[in-house]
Amino acid sequence: MATAELLLTAEEFWQMPDDGLFTELIRGRVVTLNMPAPRHGYFCLKIGRILGNFVDDHDLGRVVSNDSGVVTERSPDSVRGADIAFYSYARLPRGPFPQGYLSVSPELVFEVRSPSDLWKEILAKVAEYLKAGVLVVGVHDEQTQTITLYRQDELPRVLTITDELTLPELHADFRAPVARFFE
Repeated sequence: MATAELLLTAEEFWQMPDDGLFTELIRGRVVTLNMPAPRHGYFCLKIGRILGNFVDDHDLGRVVSNDSGVVTERSPDSVRGADIAFYSYARLPRGPFPQGYLSVSPELVFEVRSPSDLWKEILAKVAEYLKAGVLVVGVHDEQTQTITLYRQDELPRVLTITDELTLPELHADFRAPVARFFE
């Protein structure tokens, strides 16, 4: 006789003790991930600083990093660790930052591709973010020195180091040379 598998909710996942492992919740199941190398962290911080400085200078909202959990699905629940995410004050009002996973999705997510990342897994994560209400997902790929932007119902847009990144979802005036994200 088969036993039913117990699937976790996002709230139960958040309450789990920290065992020091990097994990995500995927359709109710805890999945262990590899610890990123320092180079990954360098590029995450670089993106976070570029976006975060602009967001702070224009008083637009909040930028989070460090694989901050984003609920991408419910019943069964999935919680993905965004490398960088932007929440406007329209989605996450001013005031004390809430505890736990947020009930709203960020407008923008950046994922930094590590050498061990498989494209099928990256694209699955991108699709989850978009389905959850994220407006644009950027994939930073140091191997090809490209940033690929994914938006709902649009073809992906690949930017090279000779291009300029604009993000109207962040602000109409945001512009940055793509090369800056790879320095």
